[in-house]
Amino acid sequence: MGENDKPDEMPITIDPDLSLRPKPKASILIVDDELMVAEVIRAWLQADGYDCDYSTNGEEVFELFGRKAYDLLISDIMMPDISGIELLGRVRGLFPDIAVVMATAVDDRNTANQALKLGADGYVIKPFHMNEFLINIANVLEKKRLNLESGRYKESLEEKVRERTAEVREREEEIALRLITATGYRDGETGEHIKRIGLYCVAMAEALGWDRDSIDNIRIGAPMHDVGKIGIPDKILRKPCRLSSAEFGVIKEHSKIGATILDGSKIPLLEMAADIALSHHERWDGEGYPNGLRGEDISEAARIVAIADVYDALCHDRVYRKAYSEADAIALMNGRRGSYFDPLLHDCFFDLLPTIRRIRMDYQDTGGLC
Repeated sequence: MGENDKPDEMPITIDPDLSLRPKPKASILIVDDELMVAEVIRAWLQADGYDCDYSTNGEEVFELFGRKAYDLLISDIMMPDISGIELLGRVRGLFPDIAVVMATAVDDRNTANQALKLGADGYVIKPFHMNEFLINIANVLEKKRLNLESGRYKESLEEKVRERTAEVREREEEIALRLITATGYRDGETGEHIKRIGLYCVAMAEALGWDRDSIDNIRIGAPMHDVGKIGIPDKILRKPCRLSSAEFGVIKEHSKIGATILDGSKIPLLEMAADIALSHHERWDGEGYPNGLRGEDISEAARIVAIADVYDALCHDRVYRKAYSEADAIALMNGRRGSYFDPLLHDCFFDLLPTIRRIRMDYQDTGGLC
């Protein structure tokens, strides 16, 4: 205790108005190596309705915290066993929600700033004056309460936003899958093919470090790549043999038709799906359709779908041919690396071949698995 910290300057005199104040329920721990100071502070706080304990040993604090949850710690700064600044750092690390008020006989701005930077919520100078001290404590506790309530409200709001986003995503997915199913009735694509394409693309997007929303978008959007086939006549779409040049020209229109169906939305999922529908037949060397885009002028999503779609098409029966063996499919695709396909994405896909195979096995068609 310093020269100015005389007990008679902190008399245990109870203000008669204290009985008229609302009785807070906060639990407070006082730490001061001077027993008399600790007892005086406890007496003031108890008279003001607080639940109080005290300790004259900084190291004992952690034992007390193990027995009871405190709302506020009042700690002296200058103590022989552990400094208040060190105690503040340790307590703040273990109990981030507790309010902390530092007390000292030295009016040192640098020490005050250091304490506040370490997370102290208040700073009081000895000798204390009871009413001023109690007002400071009430203000610190109220500020902490409001901060905690604000944090809980923010967490609650964020959870509601997550739930709402999940509901919207679920509706988007259901609408997309119904649209894809309608297309499947036209071109004979199976529901399993739709799932495989989405999951192949998810595996690649995750390997490429895409964010979660974009991964979800390609999972739902990739299977919509051929939605434009709904506008292709059956006699061409379901022809069981090789198409003529004119017929193939009609087939190629499905890219533009699909983009037209999906275009104009501000929903990120549909924006990606429209781009994929338009560009999944573009080629890395610029020889694809409908716009002859080259290299990275083609979106990464469309380049991913191009690889996934060709692999799945080769490995499964089509109306005009039987499935290739996987070895033959891989050999054919390797021959198109750098011409049809982005070479880096091609390599990424085949680096994931064990995962790709597992998806293909888990979502088999009724027949035609290579």
